[in-house]
Amino acid sequence: MSIQSELQSFWNTYAAAYSAGDAGACGAMFTTDAEVHSPYATPAVGRDAIGALHAAWTQGHGEAAEKKVTVVHAGRSGDLAWCLATYSEGLDVGNGTPSTSSNGKPTGRG
Repeated sequence: MSIQSELQSFWNTYAAAYSAGDAGACGAMFTTDAEVHSPYATPAVGRDAIGALHAAWTQGHGEAAEKKVTVVHAGRSGDLAWCLATYSEGLDVGNGTPSTSSNGKPTGRG
């Protein structure tokens, strides 16, 4: 499986959890030492903080259509993987282009 396919699978699982409002599942997608940096919040460090951040983000999103993430470009160098993706969730403020990286841990999540 290509790195782009692997990362698309990761983001499909993430988007389903986000759309379901399952902040715990969103947080569980990340390692215990992961960091999320977003223009919408202060940085979240660690799985618990990432889950809490997603709890705030998913609260009241019942009116949003399903979140979709599409990997546009991805690559890997040694233990480092990265991707550029677009996302939408059906809200006026819910579209953008995140850039992510992963350290290639055995779970495939970083």
